[in-house]
Amino acid sequence: MNRRLLAIIGVVLVVAGILAMSSFFTVDQTEQALVLQFGQPRRVIREPGLWVKRPFVENVILYDTRVLDFEPPHEEVIVSDQKRLVADTYTRYRIVNPLQFYQTVGSEAGVRARLSALVSGSLRRVLGSVTLNDVLSNKRAAIMVQIRDDVAVQAKDFGIDVVDVRLRRADLPEENSQAIYARMQSEREQQARQYRGEGAEAAQNVRANAERERTVILAEAQRDAQRVRGDGDGQSIKIYADAFGQDKEFFAFYRSLQAYRDALNGKDTSFILSPEGNFFRFFGGWTGEAATAGAPHGTPPRAANPATGGAGAGAPPR
Repeated sequence: MNRRLLAIIGVVLVVAGILAMSSFFTVDQTEQALVLQFGQPRRVIREPGLWVKRPFVENVILYDTRVLDFEPPHEEVIVSDQKRLVADTYTRYRIVNPLQFYQTVGSEAGVRARLSALVSGSLRRVLGSVTLNDVLSNKRAAIMVQIRDDVAVQAKDFGIDVVDVRLRRADLPEENSQAIYARMQSEREQQARQYRGEGAEAAQNVRANAERERTVILAEAQRDAQRVRGDGDGQSIKIYADAFGQDKEFFAFYRSLQAYRDALNGKDTSFILSPEGNFFRFFGGWTGEAATAGAPHGTPPRAANPATGGAGAGAPPR
């Protein structure tokens, strides 16, 4: 009897536990609940706490009340100046009407698919009316606000509130980027060649000016040198003339000695001259009279060897 009673009590407790687990549910502070009966919505619970439902008849779907993120795949769009852009966006939304959300999209996966189409269409419409410079300028914030408002209006039918839509990246396609980089490189090389040409031209002008100044300086220096040399020659001639005028005989003797030095400075130099010639007239004395007076008229010339210091038979004594 006792065993049977205990078994009945145990069964009752298990059934009661199962009924309790099926009847009670909790709603977190970050959640909201939609109670369904055989798939039909019955009520919406927005307050957190412990709630009761009919066991085995009603079931509960919980939705997050926080802001949710959605990042659609990037796509190519064409702006108004016919340039292609790779746009990468992200969307932030909140579920504000669980009943409408359940009836239109059913789950977060369904709303993501709908949002992807809405964001793509709005992105193409808005970017198709602006230029690439607008996207890259301070007008970008206004463009994102326009896209957000457009998506938010259409997303209200899904029971969600679109908080923000942002352009994370707006770049040119890879093939366009390579073409632009090549064009930029070509422009920079062309500019570098222009700078090199201008530098070479400036260098040539500097060298030409320096060469011209050098030529002018050399010409002026040669002119001044010729003038100074002419003045020196004039003064030298004047000094020689003054000296010759003071003592003509000594001057003739001095010039003859210079001629002897210049003519007889070689070891193998030989002269065939007459002793009575004017060249040897100072060998007999500095007056030049003994050589011509002491030599007989018509004496044949003898060979003169400057190496031995002789001047032939008619040479005057030293």
